[in-house]
Amino acid sequence: MGSSKEGLLTGQRLESALGLKFRDPALLQQALVHRSLLNEQGGQPEDSYERMEYLGDAVLELTVSTELFRRFPLLNEGDLTKLRSSLVRGDSLAKVARRLNLGDFILLGKGEETMGGRQRESILAAAFEAVVAAVYLDQGYEQASCFVAQQLDPELEQISLQGAPPDNPKSGLQERVQAIGLSTPKYRLASSEGPDHNPLFTVEVLVDGEVSGIGQGRRRSDAEKAAARDALSRAFPIPGASED
Repeated sequence: MGSSKEGLLTGQRLESALGLKFRDPALLQQALVHRSLLNEQGGQPEDSYERMEYLGDAVLELTVSTELFRRFPLLNEGDLTKLRSSLVRGDSLAKVARRLNLGDFILLGKGEETMGGRQRESILAAAFEAVVAAVYLDQGYEQASCFVAQQLDPELEQISLQGAPPDNPKSGLQERVQAIGLSTPKYRLASSEGPDHNPLFTVEVLVDGEVSGIGQGRRRSDAEKAAARDALSRAFPIPGASED
């Protein structure tokens, strides 16, 4: 393929940008080859980044799953799965690729280049996954996992600041109060009104024996979530701000 020298130089520049030194630079070069280049200059489909994209996706999934499992010990399986999906979906990975200016290094055919392929979300995301695979193949899982965690750290930190997903305020409240040394919240049914087929529950959430929030709902679980939201908005927006 006529662009091998160009690809090697591109790989060396990307090594510098990534802060990594590859034992086998050809792995990084292949992670940058889009199928359109092979279509124009010759080569087999397996010479593109597509197979490496598949492997990189697996490394990403395991790394992100592990990071979320460690950072959010109180979240349930459903919430962890939602967070993982938000981090490894195409638009999120494309955002990471843009931070690395990965589009500048991808080896495209002239047609794809003309059509704006360097900024195409799907191409950026796939190339990032392929780069992850290149790190894994060259330096092993531990280094690849560290690389992924480093590149996704801004997103992981944002999740840490936001706490639990918005649809799980009970987990968010539990994390918040335990982080400042208080006991696990307890939920108490204050009242149940209305007919049996359509009751209205009122629930209080207590932290260290004091009522911190009140919520209502047609199901007790909904009332508990509403009470948790109330506590998060009034009693615990800032640690220590609710002392009367």
